[in-house]
Order: sequence, then structure tokens, then C-alpha cells
Amino acid sequence: MNDAHLHIAINHLPMIIPMIGLLVMIGGLLTKSEIVKRVAFCLFILGAITALPANATGEGAEEIVEKLGISHDIIHEHEEKAETFALIMYGLGLLSLVGLWANLKQKGFAGIVTLVVTAFSVVTLYFAQQTGNSGGEIRHTEIRKDFKLPKGGEHKDEKKGVKD
Repeated sequence: MNDAHLHIAINHLPMIIPMIGLLVMIGGLLTKSEIVKRVAFCLFILGAITALPANATGEGAEEIVEKLGISHDIIHEHEEKAETFALIMYGLGLLSLVGLWANLKQKGFAGIVTLVVTAFSVVTLYFAQQTGNSGGEIRHTEIRKDFKLPKGGEHKDEKKGVKD
């Protein structure tokens, strides 16, 4: 497994885990279940931890895709977004540690921290989407903003009137 493959395998975790964490947190808020909220905090912490290897494998992946002729500008844009997302994920992880501690110790401010973490997770997911989309654009030209479908790109059988 090379660095690019490793990066692709790992980089989805810090994007997916906070989504699940947000759903769990909403469930905990709706049911007023402290245990469910704690699970959500743990998921956010896990997401922050997975951002470390996702970010660390990016350089090796960059070296490989640059040799494939991918535009450095597209790679650089993704790298910038990924660095911002990683910092935000680390922030979510730290806030979640505080939230978990406050919840376990039944501190008076635990409810406020829970709401702050929930709101911050929504912001985090926005940056996850931006990072994921820019990463996808590296190899999937069809999702780039400037993509234009080439003329004459129809399926061969469609030209002959043959249907699948």
C-alpha cells in the first residue's frame, strides 16, 4: 500500500465520524440522555484523533499524484483546506474533551458546552465537505467547477440506436 492509497483509506474517517457524532448528539439532546451525549463526545474525540494520520499521509499522497500530472494548484487548494479542517477537528476534539469531563463531573456549565460542541460540529462538517470535495476534484475531473462534457462523448451503442 503506497502513501496515496493509505491517505485515501484514512481520510474519510475524520469526515464521517463527526457526522455520526452529530447525529448521536442530536439524539442525546432530544432524549435528554447523558450517556448518549457522552458517546457523541467520544465520537468527536475519535474523529479528531483520526485527523492526525489523515493529515500526516497527505504529503506522501501529494508526491505521488504530482508525478501523475495533476495540477499543483488543485493539490495546493486541497492541502490548504485540509490543514484548516484538521485544525478545526483538533478544536472539536479538545472542546469535546472539556464537554465529556464537564458531563461526567456534572458541572453546571456542561449543558452550555454540549450546545457549543454541537454547533461547532456543524461548522466542522462544513469544512469537512469543503476538504472532501477539493480532494475528490484531484482525481475526479467531472466534479470540478470548470468541467465541460466533451462533444461526441455519447455511448457507442446510443449512436446506433441500441439500448442497454
